[in-house]
This record gives sequence, structure tokens and C-alpha cells, in this order.
Amino acid sequence: MNLALYGIPNCDTVKKARRWLDANGIAYAFHNYKKDGVPEHDLREWVSRLGWERLLNRSGTTFRKLPAEEKTNLDTDRAIALMLAHPSAIKRPVAVRGDALLVGFDPDAWVDALG
Repeated sequence: MNLALYGIPNCDTVKKARRWLDANGIAYAFHNYKKDGVPEHDLREWVSRLGWERLLNRSGTTFRKLPAEEKTNLDTDRAIALMLAHPSAIKRPVAVRGDALLVGFDPDAWVDALG
């Protein structure tokens, strides 16, 4: 089963993940969520499995530049709406293969989950 890798091509962490996947011979389909957005169904599934807190990149430039009213009083629905409207606010990369769902790049975790 192929891996789906979600991210932004110029992100350094995504670049590291792609190099790691290539070096380990793991085939993947890349989904540029800055260009193509994120399918709402996929985002909702990720949130249901990991929580919106794990997916929302609050330390990134995109989030920091948002108006205060968009960043406060977040709950699941507001966080999902924010991430759909601003895909760059989603931590990256997101890797999905079968039951494996990984956020961010940690080589040790990726070895355990993806072999």
C-alpha cells in the first residue's frame, strides 16, 4: 500500500521526510496542501484520531499572522475551519499509510510505523 504524504514542497521538514522516504525505498504520493488544499474528510479523520491540537501548528508564521479573533477560543470545529481555510497552519508533513498516521518528521517514529 502506497503512502500519502501531505505537506508543502518548500518546507524543510517535508524535504527531510521526502529524502528519508526515497532513501528507504518507500513509494508515496505527494499532496501539496498549500496548492490543492486538504480534503475535509481527511482532515476530520486526522482530527478524530489525533486531536486538532496535534495538527494545528500554532508556532508557524501562518497561525501567528492570523487575526486574534481567529486564533482564540478554538474548539474542534473552529480549528478544522481554520485549517481548511489556511492549510499552511497544519503541521507537516502528514503521512498516511493504512492505519499509520504520522504528523511531523521523526525518523525513529517513521521507522517503527513504516518500516
